[in-house]
Amino acid sequence: MSTLTFLGAVGEVTGSRYLLEVDGEQGPHRLLLECGLHQGGADADRANEKPFGKLVKELEAVVLSHGHLDHSGLLPKLVREGYRGPIHCTRGTRDLLEIMLQDAAFVMAKDIEWENKWRSRHDRPLVEALYDLDDVAQTLAQCVSHPYGQPVTLPGGVTLVFRDAGHILGSAIVELNVPSGGQEKRLVFSGDLGNPSSVLMKDPEKLYEADLVLMESTYGDRDHRPLEETLEEFAGVLEQAHADGGNVLIPAFAVGRSQEILYHLSVLYHEGRLRQQMVFLDSPMAIRVTELYHRARKALDPEDLKVLNKAASGDPGQYLPVLRMTRTVEESMAINRIHGGAIIIAGAGMCNGGRIVHHFRYNLEKPATRLVIVGFQAGGTIGRQIVDGAERIRVFGHDLAVKARVHTIGGFSAHAGQSQLIGWAGAFRNRPRFYLVHGEPETQKVLQAALAESEIEAEIPAYGDRIEL
Repeated sequence: MSTLTFLGAVGEVTGSRYLLEVDGEQGPHRLLLECGLHQGGADADRANEKPFGKLVKELEAVVLSHGHLDHSGLLPKLVREGYRGPIHCTRGTRDLLEIMLQDAAFVMAKDIEWENKWRSRHDRPLVEALYDLDDVAQTLAQCVSHPYGQPVTLPGGVTLVFRDAGHILGSAIVELNVPSGGQEKRLVFSGDLGNPSSVLMKDPEKLYEADLVLMESTYGDRDHRPLEETLEEFAGVLEQAHADGGNVLIPAFAVGRSQEILYHLSVLYHEGRLRQQMVFLDSPMAIRVTELYHRARKALDPEDLKVLNKAASGDPGQYLPVLRMTRTVEESMAINRIHGGAIIIAGAGMCNGGRIVHHFRYNLEKPATRLVIVGFQAGGTIGRQIVDGAERIRVFGHDLAVKARVHTIGGFSAHAGQSQLIGWAGAFRNRPRFYLVHGEPETQKVLQAALAESEIEAEIPAYGDRIEL
């Protein structure tokens, strides 16, 4: 029998990794589904540092659902340790990986440089980065991209098909037809399912046939607010910030969320509802991704693009005329001289590094500042501390009082909410086995109970659990 082992994103949202071992005459064929980075705190760092061991030599293929680092961020480490097989993904994912993995390696190098300066002063052994830019280049060379809907033959007689997950550019639901015990079994991994209310992405595809389904559960305990209400709240926060004379800080994920926020700011601008005359996209990675989205616009939702084109009279340069893209450190530092009237979109999305943390030093202790949280904040991150009500945080060795008004606006999520997850799961015929992944434990229990009410039984696996297909 072919088997699946859960090696990540169980009992947590990040660190996606699943090992598929397929029947073979000379022994099992081993395929890795996802190779994600753990995010949030010292435990995550330790998990990321663990060697892949003998798996590196045993693997014959890697399959990737999409480019977010919690699904892809350890690929260069796998390659650094010796993996030389193919990495199967969509074209959009391949293009995003080039941006995201290069950025991750660059940030890692800077962090290690600071860490080793401290270690050398205290006679501690120096540490190495998980990977570098050369490892990223080798990883990209091993990527093999495929369009949605095209069957691909993998080792062991496995057939792979990518379906549109509607989450970010190139995101996919992974469908694997796997020989097992003389039969053919269909394994479906949801990847990250998109929120149909989100702009720019198409709706996630529904699938109807499966024997086993791995389903994400990030927001399995709740539904998102309707987008119309979310946008009104967002517009109200911007209006109040303008009236109070403060800046608006938006920690934004470079992929997907930044582009969505820019879309909504564009609409507000053309409706005459954006009072701020300075919008900064202060993230080199988000800038590169935004440019990629523009080049790949044929893959985006045509109805959403039609709204922008109509407002801007067909001129993309007029989507948001007050937008300034700050690529250099000097341009970013210059923003700190602006004491009010600006919207600053900066990474990292969970506030665990990046330029947003520098803007905290100049804005977080001002009551007129508005901090708008528009994405999921994993446990152990600074963003999570703030959302949970921390009165003080520590960044770059400084204690900062959180005096800014904090607004958590969940309706912008690019993830499916509870009802959408149940609806997606309910489309499958013949009652496949469901396993909930990519969720915090309490969230998964709530979703498990909600699925049961719809007569869908789902299990919650633990790390290392191994199941037969």
